[in-house]
Amino acid sequence: MINLNSITNAPYPRLVVDLKKLRHNIDVVLSNCNKANISVCGAIKGFNGLPEAVKQFAEAGCSQLGTSRMRTIKELTMLGIDAKYLLLRVPMLSEVEDVVEYADVSLNSDIEVIRALNDAAAKAEKLHEVIIMADLGDLREGFWDKEELVNCAEIIEKELDNIVLKGVGTNLGCYGSIKPTVEKMNELILIAELVEERIGRRLEIISGGATSSYTLVLNQSMPERINHLRIGEGILNDYDLPEIWGLNIENMYQDVLTFEAEVIEVRNKPTHPVGEICIDSFGRKPEYIDRGIRKRVLLAAGKLDFALNDKIFPQKEGVEVIGSSSDHMILDIEDSKEEIKVGDIVTFNVSYPSMMYMSNDKYVNVIYK
Repeated sequence: MINLNSITNAPYPRLVVDLKKLRHNIDVVLSNCNKANISVCGAIKGFNGLPEAVKQFAEAGCSQLGTSRMRTIKELTMLGIDAKYLLLRVPMLSEVEDVVEYADVSLNSDIEVIRALNDAAAKAEKLHEVIIMADLGDLREGFWDKEELVNCAEIIEKELDNIVLKGVGTNLGCYGSIKPTVEKMNELILIAELVEERIGRRLEIISGGATSSYTLVLNQSMPERINHLRIGEGILNDYDLPEIWGLNIENMYQDVLTFEAEVIEVRNKPTHPVGEICIDSFGRKPEYIDRGIRKRVLLAAGKLDFALNDKIFPQKEGVEVIGSSSDHMILDIEDSKEEIKVGDIVTFNVSYPSMMYMSNDKYVNVIYK
């Protein structure tokens, strides 16, 4: 991806990052969590670790910067962005040397990997911190059996000299769509207390999840012992918080990142394809609604850039995304309040999934303002 910093005449499509709005959102989240005695790992994976944006997280005072890819941590370290890095995806055996070298903390759910991390840390004459993950029903990473988790903690504490057990954590909502609740948080706290009883000391971290768990902070129901969250989406665009959770975020910006694409065609066309319908370019057979002849525009951007039609939102009133192929987006502008012509730029608010694709796409140029 071409990083053009503040160059505003970069070619389209492009992802625009407003650094002042980003910093404002970070400060608001850190303040809310600080009032609840919760430290925040700033999750930077949603925008693939764009350096200028990462600097805002580091300077704001996040306890760690978290991402799922070792490559991102290595690149940011080599750029001189000084921070404590947390590897959010449980490590692969094949990368334990890099994990120990570049990541300060990692989430873990397998004793074999933790032993390998210990060996790598011993060889490098370093200590590596771990948070053991508990699966509370979302069925992604984490120990399902509580006794197995407690046994793992005891092994780390008593046998692995180069691994520091910082705490326990969980993830909810990313695969199994399980809602973070007070009951789930208390279940995690119970697991932490079982570990503490076994190892004979208090854990430093009980990490209650990601942005979806931040909802409990906002509605003031987070149990006291949860003292760590990993927040990315709740800072970057907050789309889910009002739309899904019904939470008031009037003091937050939802346009920290915006997407801009250029119009390459404007025509009146039928709204239902003409001919025998087969499959589209992605092997699917969509359903189309016949709304007659309507004014449509074609943009020079497609699924390769943003992936999901329903997770990208035109800022212009009366403009609707109706479909896309790999490299083209189709908009209905029949009800637009403004004239749109070839060469115009259409700006979109983006969701978390969309920004992940855009920021990782070499065909989308990134600019900062």
